[in-house]
Amino acid sequence: MKAGPAPETNRVVACLGGEETALETRPAPKPGAGEILLGLRVVGFCGTDLFKLVTGSAAKGTVLGHEVVGHVIATGYGVDKFSIGDRVVVPHHVPCGECLLCRRGNETMCDVFRENLMEPGAFADVILIRPRAVEHAAYRLPDHLSDEAAVFMEPAGCVLRGIRRAELPGDASAVVLGAGSMGLLHLLVLKAALPGITVTVIDPVAERRGLAGELGADHTAAPGAEALDTVQAATGGFGADAAFDTVGGSGTLEDGLRLTRQGGAVVLFAHAPADDRAGVDLNSVFKFERRIIGTYSASVKEQSEIFDLLESGALDPSPLVTHTMPLDDFTRGVALVKNHQALKVLFTPSQEAL
Repeated sequence: MKAGPAPETNRVVACLGGEETALETRPAPKPGAGEILLGLRVVGFCGTDLFKLVTGSAAKGTVLGHEVVGHVIATGYGVDKFSIGDRVVVPHHVPCGECLLCRRGNETMCDVFRENLMEPGAFADVILIRPRAVEHAAYRLPDHLSDEAAVFMEPAGCVLRGIRRAELPGDASAVVLGAGSMGLLHLLVLKAALPGITVTVIDPVAERRGLAGELGADHTAAPGAEALDTVQAATGGFGADAAFDTVGGSGTLEDGLRLTRQGGAVVLFAHAPADDRAGVDLNSVFKFERRIIGTYSASVKEQSEIFDLLESGALDPSPLVTHTMPLDDFTRGVALVKNHQALKVLFTPSQEAL
């Protein structure tokens, strides 16, 4: 992004309906009291973005994107937490912290949490951050922490929330179903948050299993009989303490139940097809005290924990980045992810902003 005064115009990737998008020029937002204006450095393309494009659930004109690192180009009245030029990472959702759901530990169900605190969205050269996010969830990046690592704070926080909800001991055994970008991020966060854990990654693609091994997986296996044999061998025949489903659907739920021990947990992290219904053997859940856990997004607490792991170097997700390109190439980046030719794509400012 060019240095100097805040720009008057903004290049954004706008949804046109369905999977169609276009790079448009709009007026640049101006920061009000308590707000900051960021110039884009990098923004990650995530599974939720792809889901909204493929299903056509994003309204026409919407600007998606929320995994963002930017630098401060303007501040509103009363902002003293950040200065011009600071590199900042910030999520787009922050709960109220006061309602019943927040008090019960379900912050991501809070009505206020659903508000998008980025305008217009992070697939843009200029992004306005609302006061609640500035005050409670934005972090200045130290010089040693790269943009490519820090941009994972939001998705890694989502992963950590599922891990915490599974209530794993430090010496746990875990299974990750799927070795896409989120499955591998689960592997990295599990290892960073629980250094004594044993992780088995299950995926049908040998290349992805190989990458999981390079990133620290203790065991890898193809789905089916090989997965069951591998997990049984790794756990002395008991099964894993928890399985994390990063694929979605009734099939992987059943796999997770099969691979976990009595008293274990299956954590559902991914969207299932809209018409999918689980045909679970209820007695296998009831009689053996298994838990099926839904997890969604991340609270400020998990974001803070992840930032500490990133800052300390215990967590470095940057090896997951396979492609970096300007917003002008958004359509190409989406196609690479959709066709399984990219693991994690990061977008940088449009060529006009450079």
